[in-house]
Amino acid sequence: MKIKESTSLIIFLITVLTSTSMLAQKTISANDILSDIKNGKNVSYENVTITGNLDMTFMNDKLPDLPKKRNWSKNGGSNSIQEQIEGKVSFVNCIFEDSVYAYINEENSGYTFVANFEEDVKFANCTFNGNALFKYSDFEKDADFNGSKFKENTTFKYAKFDDNANFANTTFDEDAVFKYSEFRRGVSFNNADFKRNLNLKYTKVSGDFDVKGMAVGYDIDSKYTKINGQGFSKHLLESKN
Repeated sequence: MKIKESTSLIIFLITVLTSTSMLAQKTISANDILSDIKNGKNVSYENVTITGNLDMTFMNDKLPDLPKKRNWSKNGGSNSIQEQIEGKVSFVNCIFEDSVYAYINEENSGYTFVANFEEDVKFANCTFNGNALFKYSDFEKDADFNGSKFKENTTFKYAKFDDNANFANTTFDEDAVFKYSEFRRGVSFNNADFKRNLNLKYTKVSGDFDVKGMAVGYDIDSKYTKINGQGFSKHLLESKN
């Protein structure tokens, strides 16, 4: 019996150590992910914790080679620097310990850096512990944020969603900004929980506009919002009939 008990104890300890080791391996640096994104590869991660800023604009790589603020004319007269993300981006049940950037306004240089997505984008059931900035981003294929939690500043201002957009079951702890955003094939905010304000000012939606079960803690700014050509309030009233 003692031999069997010892063997069982050894097996138990090995299982615990193996499990601990596996958990430790589930942390990955944002820089490792960015290397694949920059090379146009598809990236897919599940059940991992990402440390460091995930800057998909690659601002630090581009900034040194850009003209100074007074010489924007050498860059075609624009201060907007675009990055095209060519591969699919997929994160499921992931935790972002730091910020996720598809938009950066670099105040010293005056340049704005934006990442656009040519393929499917998925941030499903993820937790954003830092900022999540997607201002001006163009999502050419499906954009799926279903079930994700946004803990800090979040913006999708001026973002364009050319295909399906899914924000169902999301939670926004701070103000959620979709001002001037455009959803060309509908959007789902089904059961989304906005703890503070929701800014939909000037937002345009073509297609389904699913807000069943959506909760907003403070105010909704829906001034000049258009849902299939209708005002926000009129659309909601007609949807109930």
